[in-house]
Amino acid sequence: MLTLAFAETVSSASTTATGGMANIQMFLPMILVFGIFYLLIIRPQAKQQKKHKALLSQIKKGDEVVTNSGIYGRVYGIADNIVTLEIAENIRVRIDKPQIARLKGDSPK
Repeated sequence: MLTLAFAETVSSASTTATGGMANIQMFLPMILVFGIFYLLIIRPQAKQQKKHKALLSQIKKGDEVVTNSGIYGRVYGIADNIVTLEIAENIRVRIDKPQIARLKGDSPK
């Protein structure tokens, strides 16, 4: 009888010890999915945003640019967050600075 009681206490102690390990194993797939998500989506997107921000800070009057909507134009003026583009002779449009996608000579990526 004593051996039965001892066996129960040993088995219950091992169950609580493996219960903590089971919790870690339950969250391991979620941690791996987040790691893959970070490497494939978040990190490249952050690099692209940093590159675009650097491009916007380097734009100056006279540069030829392409907007996100596909309009080609030459930078006529820059004021804060607004860029004036000359898209044809004496035809100028004002756009938000972040809407500039790239310089005219750069290839789209």
